Amino acid sequence: MIVIKKAAKRWILERTTKRWIGIVCATLLCLWVGFVVYIGWAMRQPPEVFGHIMARMPMPAYFLFPFETMWSGTRKGTLSVGDKAPDIMVKTLDAKEPMQLASLWAEKPVVLVFGSYT
Repeated sequence: MIVIKKAAKRWILERTTKRWIGIVCATLLCLWVGFVVYIGWAMRQPPEVFGHIMARMPMPAYFLFPFETMWSGTRKGTLSVGDKAPDIMVKTLDAKEPMQLASLWAEKPVVLVFGSYT
């Protein structure tokens, strides 16, 4: 009789422990999915907003989700080779007033160089 009671207690403890482990794992999974969704949302924001969010992100957080894969998919854009460039406002070197890129296309081809010569 004592052996049965001990076995029943052990079975109840194992079941309770398994339930708690399941609850903890489910909670951690929900938090991780929420975190990945939040970072995915942040990646689709303008660079200023994304930079502000990532500046406050602790470094170990980068290892908790597929950052590079998400970044490549989010920032790849919709332009294909041969598509017309989008019309944007650009700053001139004298920075007196911005000009629309389409206004330059009428005169001659336009090349934009992003980078540094220093």
